[in-house]
Amino acid sequence: MSTDSSNPFMAEAIALSLKNVREGSGGPFAAVIVKNGRIIARGVNRVTSTNDPTAHAEVVAIREACAALKSFQLTGCEIYSSCEPCPMCLAAIYWARPSKVFFGNSKEDAAAVGFDDSFIYKEIALAGERRKIPLVQLMRGEAMRAFEEWAKSPMKVEY
Repeated sequence: MSTDSSNPFMAEAIALSLKNVREGSGGPFAAVIVKNGRIIARGVNRVTSTNDPTAHAEVVAIREACAALKSFQLTGCEIYSSCEPCPMCLAAIYWARPSKVFFGNSKEDAAAVGFDDSFIYKEIALAGERRKIPLVQLMRGEAMRAFEEWAKSPMKVEY
């Protein structure tokens, strides 16, 4: 579903994505986070410039916005992304809990220029041991101690 009306926040995300490409700083992705009609954070793809596979535009912007708000949640915020979020960014968005996400390019548009994450969606649907990178559970009993202590801890902050 596309709405082609002008939006200054989406225009900013798109401008940042173009700048990132032109400067050779990373991929063609950018995001801005808005609260109360004001941009509080910007992020561009920094995967190759920082050698960090998690440095996608949305994650970079979420980190900046949370630091600015001094909160681990983006309650009342909107995210404007130059492209539909990948599975990792989508998970980060759900953890951050903004009110809405707007995007420009679709995941199909991204796939057409070499950013195809459809294999990740397929992998997620498989049982852990059937994935290309197998997930193998070890030492659950010992690991459960941290969860048990967390459940009883008076210092925990739920999220």
